[in-house]
Amino acid sequence: MIQVILAEGDRAMEAAGAAIGRAMQARGVIYLQGDLGAGKTTLSRGLIRAQGHAGAVKSPTFTLVEPYELNGRAIYHFDLYRLLDPEELEFLGIRDYFSADSLCLVEWPEKGAGVLPSPDMTITITATETGRRLVVEGHNAHGQTACRQLQTQDDAQT
Repeated sequence: MIQVILAEGDRAMEAAGAAIGRAMQARGVIYLQGDLGAGKTTLSRGLIRAQGHAGAVKSPTFTLVEPYELNGRAIYHFDLYRLLDPEELEFLGIRDYFSADSLCLVEWPEKGAGVLPSPDMTITITATETGRRLVVEGHNAHGQTACRQLQTQDDAQT
Protein backbone atom coordinates (compact mmCIF):
# COMPACT_ATOMS: atom_id res chain seq x y z
CA MET A 1 0.00 0.00 0.00
CA ILE A 2 1.23 3.50 -0.87
CA GLN A 3 0.15 6.80 0.66
CA VAL A 4 1.15 10.24 -0.68
CA ILE A 5 1.43 13.23 1.67
CA LEU A 6 2.04 16.79 0.54
CA ALA A 7 3.77 19.02 3.08
CA GLU A 8 4.26 22.75 2.68
CA GLY A 9 6.90 23.99 5.11
CA ASP A 10 8.71 22.59 8.13
CA ARG A 11 5.62 22.60 10.36
CA ALA A 12 3.77 20.44 7.85
CA MET A 13 6.76 18.08 7.67
CA GLU A 14 6.85 17.80 11.46
CA ALA A 15 3.08 17.20 11.53
CA ALA A 16 3.51 14.46 8.92
CA GLY A 17 6.25 12.91 11.10
CA ALA A 18 3.93 13.00 14.13
CA ALA A 19 1.15 11.30 12.14
CA ILE A 20 3.55 8.63 10.88
CA GLY A 21 4.77 7.95 14.44
CA ARG A 22 1.19 7.49 15.63
CA ALA A 23 0.38 5.23 12.70
CA MET A 24 3.48 3.10 13.32
CA GLN A 25 2.63 2.90 17.05
CA ALA A 26 6.24 3.98 17.78
CA ARG A 27 7.69 0.66 16.65
CA GLY A 28 9.20 -0.79 13.51
CA VAL A 29 11.77 0.19 10.90
CA ILE A 30 11.33 3.21 8.65
CA TYR A 31 13.70 3.96 5.79
CA LEU A 32 13.90 7.67 4.92
CA GLN A 33 15.03 8.43 1.38
CA GLY A 34 15.63 11.72 -0.37
CA ASP A 35 18.32 14.12 -1.47
CA LEU A 36 20.38 16.20 0.95
CA GLY A 37 18.11 18.83 2.45
CA ALA A 38 14.93 17.00 1.44
CA GLY A 39 13.56 17.05 4.99
CA LYS A 40 14.38 13.62 6.42
CA THR A 41 15.57 15.05 9.74
CA THR A 42 12.66 17.52 9.90
CA LEU A 43 10.23 14.63 9.47
CA SER A 44 12.12 12.66 12.15
CA ARG A 45 12.00 15.66 14.49
CA GLY A 46 8.21 15.79 14.24
CA LEU A 47 7.91 12.07 14.91
CA ILE A 48 10.29 12.10 17.88
CA ARG A 49 8.77 15.20 19.47
CA ALA A 50 5.26 13.79 19.08
CA GLN A 51 6.40 10.79 21.11
CA GLY A 52 7.29 13.10 24.00
CA HIS A 53 10.83 14.40 23.43
CA ALA A 54 11.08 18.08 24.36
CA GLY A 55 14.74 18.74 23.51
CA ALA A 56 16.62 19.24 20.29
CA VAL A 57 16.48 16.64 17.55
CA LYS A 58 19.57 16.90 15.41
CA SER A 59 20.80 14.89 12.49
CA PRO A 60 23.12 12.12 13.69
CA THR A 61 25.41 12.65 10.69
CA PHE A 62 28.59 12.40 12.75
CA THR A 63 27.45 10.01 15.49
CA LEU A 64 25.51 7.71 13.09
CA VAL A 65 22.81 7.14 15.71
CA GLU A 66 20.93 9.24 18.28
CA PRO A 67 18.93 7.26 20.86
CA TYR A 68 15.75 8.54 22.51
CA GLU A 69 14.04 6.79 25.43
CA LEU A 70 10.42 7.96 25.46
CA ASN A 71 7.41 6.60 27.31
CA GLY A 72 9.04 3.21 27.82
CA ARG A 73 10.00 2.92 24.14
CA ALA A 74 13.29 3.39 22.36
CA ILE A 75 13.55 5.42 19.18
CA TYR A 76 16.81 5.28 17.26
CA HIS A 77 17.52 7.88 14.60
CA PHE A 78 20.26 6.79 12.19
CA ASP A 79 22.00 8.87 9.53
CA LEU A 80 24.24 6.66 7.43
CA TYR A 81 25.33 9.36 4.95
CA ARG A 82 28.99 9.24 6.03
CA LEU A 83 29.16 5.45 6.26
CA LEU A 84 31.88 4.11 3.98
CA ASP A 85 31.11 0.40 4.20
CA PRO A 86 27.98 -1.38 5.47
CA GLU A 87 30.19 -3.70 7.55
CA GLU A 88 31.01 -0.70 9.79
CA LEU A 89 27.50 -1.13 11.18
CA GLU A 90 28.51 -4.45 12.70
CA PHE A 91 31.09 -2.62 14.85
CA LEU A 92 28.28 -0.41 16.19
CA GLY A 93 26.32 -3.48 17.29
CA ILE A 94 23.61 -2.47 14.83
CA ARG A 95 21.51 -5.58 15.38
CA ASP A 96 20.97 -4.65 19.04
CA TYR A 97 19.02 -1.53 18.04
CA PHE A 98 16.40 -3.34 15.96
CA SER A 99 14.00 -4.97 18.40
CA ALA A 100 10.25 -5.51 18.41
CA ASP A 101 9.89 -2.71 20.97
CA SER A 102 11.89 -0.02 19.18
CA LEU A 103 11.33 2.38 16.31
CA CYS A 104 14.29 2.85 14.01
CA LEU A 105 14.41 5.78 11.60
CA VAL A 106 17.14 5.25 9.01
CA GLU A 107 18.34 8.06 6.75
CA TRP A 108 20.40 6.92 3.73
CA PRO A 109 19.50 3.22 4.21
CA GLU A 110 21.17 2.25 0.93
CA LYS A 111 24.53 2.81 2.67
CA GLY A 112 23.69 -0.08 5.01
CA ALA A 113 22.51 -2.50 2.31
CA GLY A 114 22.98 -6.13 3.25
CA VAL A 115 23.29 -5.38 6.97
CA LEU A 116 20.10 -3.49 7.84
CA PRO A 117 16.85 -5.38 8.36
CA SER A 118 14.06 -4.92 5.84
CA PRO A 119 11.86 -1.90 6.50
CA ASP A 120 8.24 -1.92 7.58
CA MET A 121 7.87 1.38 5.76
CA THR A 122 9.84 3.47 3.28
CA ILE A 123 9.29 7.22 2.95
CA THR A 124 10.68 8.89 -0.13
CA ILE A 125 10.81 12.69 0.07
CA THR A 126 11.09 14.94 -2.97
CA ALA A 127 10.93 18.69 -3.32
CA THR A 128 7.97 20.31 -5.06
CA GLU A 129 7.36 23.93 -6.02
CA THR A 130 5.43 24.55 -2.81
CA GLY A 131 7.01 22.12 -0.35
CA ARG A 132 7.67 18.40 -0.25
CA ARG A 133 6.01 15.26 -1.50
CA LEU A 134 6.23 12.17 0.69
CA VAL A 135 5.58 8.79 -0.83
CA VAL A 136 4.93 6.41 2.06
CA GLU A 137 5.05 2.71 1.24
CA GLY A 138 4.20 -0.13 3.61
CA HIS A 139 6.23 -3.28 2.95
CA ASN A 140 4.65 -5.74 5.38
CA ALA A 141 1.49 -6.06 7.48
CA HIS A 142 2.66 -3.52 10.07
CA GLY A 143 3.71 -0.96 7.45
CA GLN A 144 0.56 -1.44 5.40
CA THR A 145 -1.65 -1.04 8.46
CA ALA A 146 0.20 2.19 9.25
CA CYS A 147 -0.39 3.43 5.68
CA ARG A 148 -4.11 2.73 6.06
CA GLN A 149 -4.06 4.59 9.38
CA LEU A 150 -2.42 7.57 7.67
CA GLN A 151 -5.17 7.55 5.07
CA THR A 152 -7.80 7.47 7.83
CA GLN A 153 -6.09 10.40 9.62
CA ASP A 154 -5.89 12.34 6.34
CA ASP A 155 -9.57 11.68 5.58
CA ALA A 156 -10.56 12.88 9.06
CA GLN A 157 -8.71 16.19 8.52
CA THR A 158 -10.41 16.96 5.19
